[in-house]
Amino acid sequence: MHLFHWYFGYHACIVEMDDEDCERRRVECLDEMTNLEKQFGDLKDQLYKERLSQVDAKLQEVIAGKASEYLDPLANLQENMQIRTKVAGIYRELCIESVKNKYDCEIQAAFQHWESEKLLLFDTVQSELVEKIRRLEEDRHSIDITSELWKDELQSRKNKRKDPFSPDKKKKPVVVSGPYIVYMLQDLDILEDWTAVRKAVATLGPHRGKTDVSTNKNEKYQHNARSEEGKLSYDGEWYCRGQMICIDKKDEFPTRAIITTINHDEVWFKRLDGSKSKLYVSQLQKGKYTIKHS
Repeated sequence: MHLFHWYFGYHACIVEMDDEDCERRRVECLDEMTNLEKQFGDLKDQLYKERLSQVDAKLQEVIAGKASEYLDPLANLQENMQIRTKVAGIYRELCIESVKNKYDCEIQAAFQHWESEKLLLFDTVQSELVEKIRRLEEDRHSIDITSELWKDELQSRKNKRKDPFSPDKKKKPVVVSGPYIVYMLQDLDILEDWTAVRKAVATLGPHRGKTDVSTNKNEKYQHNARSEEGKLSYDGEWYCRGQMICIDKKDEFPTRAIITTINHDEVWFKRLDGSKSKLYVSQLQKGKYTIKHS
């Protein structure tokens, strides 16, 4: 019995000592943990300050242009800038040369168009003047007009211009009976028609007929050319707008062009260089220009 009490008393003492020791150790561990946390905070603050000072120093180097992290990309950018500047200069020179070439082409095309229009105008005026001279020569050699008719015509004109301030006298109407024809032609127009009739009669002779008239017409016009409903008939072939043709003139190289407009007495065409010109149907009839399908 005494032994039992001793055992349990000793065991209770050991348990009490273990609790005190555990409490003491727990307090020591908490103190050590607090110290560790404080040391860790101090180290973290120190590391932050060191990193901040390093970043500030690197920023100052970048601002001063001395940092390697800034100088290497900057060198690459400068190299790329020089290459692109060189390429832009070459492209600029090529663009300027292209514009100059285009300008020269436009000047040449305008000059060629002016030359062709000038030659065409010269040929047209020359042909008209030659035709008028020929008609005057024919009239001078084949017309026999009495001087009385000319004197009457001149006298009537002088009378009209004699007193421009006097009021016009009213003519009495001519009273005729039965069917009649009123001629609205002037005396000179009647004389020209009469002259043409006399010349035609003198040229034909008594035994010539309509065959000789067609022969003279064919001699006057070497080619058959006419325009109908926006189309051109030339020597039996038809030409219309948008077709490619070959224009030939004596002592000149043939020219390829596209028909743009067909009028009653003229044909407009556009050359391959962009210049535009026109041909008169009379020029095609007389053979000054010939055309064919290209």
